[in-house]
Amino acid sequence: MIIDTHVHIGGEAMGFHMNEAIVMEAMEKYGIDFSIVSNADAGEVDHKQKLIPQHLQISQEDSLRRTIQFARKYPGKIGVAPWVKPLTQGITKEFEEMVYANQDIICAIKLHPYHSHIAPTDKSVLPYIELAEKVNVPVVSHTGNSDDDAPERLYEAAKLFPKVPFVMVHMGLGTDNKKALELLGKADNLYGDTSWVPMQTTIEAIRTYGSKRIMFGSDMPIDGVDTYLHNPQGERSLYQDYFYKLPKLITPKEYDDLMFQNAMRVFKLDYVM
Repeated sequence: MIIDTHVHIGGEAMGFHMNEAIVMEAMEKYGIDFSIVSNADAGEVDHKQKLIPQHLQISQEDSLRRTIQFARKYPGKIGVAPWVKPLTQGITKEFEEMVYANQDIICAIKLHPYHSHIAPTDKSVLPYIELAEKVNVPVVSHTGNSDDDAPERLYEAAKLFPKVPFVMVHMGLGTDNKKALELLGKADNLYGDTSWVPMQTTIEAIRTYGSKRIMFGSDMPIDGVDTYLHNPQGERSLYQDYFYKLPKLITPKEYDDLMFQNAMRVFKLDYVM
């Protein structure tokens, strides 16, 4: 079994072309059993950290509504991680009501400190984390190499909310992952995912902390339907290492933990079998 904990739809305003049909085609083509999906339509700032024009902004509620409809269309295949908008909206009663009404398919709350230009410990973000604690789901957050999205910022949030699991998506995108690896040993409620993380980093995490602290995620379909195979230029994807090399380098139990067991436990996916 493979659970991909980091999948997207939406994001046209930021130059992405990701939709439900591509996700389902990729899942079928590459044998992905379940995907946790967040909707990049809720992005607030672009790649240059400039506010996306108002006429292109999509509310977190409309973004979540689309993702819920996707999950309802494919029961047992798609879970939801609502992407939040702390910069331009903040938490709303409608958003909270939507989360409470759909707890059976909502697996996490999604932060994107880079595309919101706000750190996870900012006062505008904390109500979303408090909501995650109330509904008993993890917080998944992009981590990179700026001040807002540095792994250290998510570690600080994890220390503030010790009952909430936090997932360092990318484990510091654009870095050597060393800081994220170090932080895994400093908070029991901090996890990593493998999206754009070299296989050797994942092996190091397993060797250092055991196989319970990192889980498979891909950012699919950021490079199209064949994200798991190659990028748009035809260069081989590192996920091929995860599918074909890694099973020979770690034990079957460690591999199962990475590819689905940890996700089932952390995101409470007992219904996915």
